[in-house]
Amino acid sequence: MAEQPARVQNQKRDRPTGKCYTVGEAAKALQTTAETLRHYDRIGLVKPSTRKEWNRYRYYTEQDLVRLSTVQALQIMDMSLQEIRDILDCRDLRQVILALDEAAERADAKIAALERSKEKIARARASYVAKAGQSDKPDGFYVEYFPERAILLSDSLETPSLDVLSGYLRHFEHQVGEARRGEFDFEDAAGIYYRNGVTRMYALCRRYAAIDGLTILPAGRYLCATCPEEKQQQVLEEVQTAARKICGTTSEFALQIVVVVGILRWDYEIQVLLDTGEEV
Repeated sequence: MAEQPARVQNQKRDRPTGKCYTVGEAAKALQTTAETLRHYDRIGLVKPSTRKEWNRYRYYTEQDLVRLSTVQALQIMDMSLQEIRDILDCRDLRQVILALDEAAERADAKIAALERSKEKIARARASYVAKAGQSDKPDGFYVEYFPERAILLSDSLETPSLDVLSGYLRHFEHQVGEARRGEFDFEDAAGIYYRNGVTRMYALCRRYAAIDGLTILPAGRYLCATCPEEKQQQVLEEVQTAARKICGTTSEFALQIVVVVGILRWDYEIQVLLDTGEEV
């Protein structure tokens, strides 16, 4: 048998021995990207520790993958790459333990924040599901009967905005004060009370007591219409005009109920009193 050329023999000797990984194979094993590993290589955080002369490629060893996996775990704990480098290169175990304790505290704070966010999302979803289940209001004017309602007028809020609606009920809980908070319970709803050209935001009360700003809305038939935010004033005037034609007088007040129609969007339901009395 003819002898193989020396170049081929050298190639065989230089092939990687043991389990080694290309950049692509290592990225796939760690469920990350090849560019991420190249970045770690460029900054000297984790470099492929094996280079083979026969093809000039660099390979990651099993030990390299352990180091990369450690980097991933520490990044999840919100550690910077510089902090991770310091830990991996540190030979003082006390300093390593201290750094890991601090990272664990940050991770716990992040988990707590995520749990709070999850709770807010769940409450918002439940609210949207409830609103989506309500029957759609008809187009145009319609008459609806409402029983007597108690509302608490805000001492400062006049019109809704995103920041106002995000903490709406907390505003009224603060307004009644800690000492009297147990006397009140509010519906998860927002609205504007309009009277003589003056507007005040209000909370609808399920339970209430005598206090400044408490207003009782009479039971009766109300002329109603729904409209987008940009047509609020126009439709309010139209409903008031129509109510005056129906009953011959003008109601002293009107309600503009905030109707959620999206994550950051709302319409209004306008309500103007036609007459008082029991439902027929």
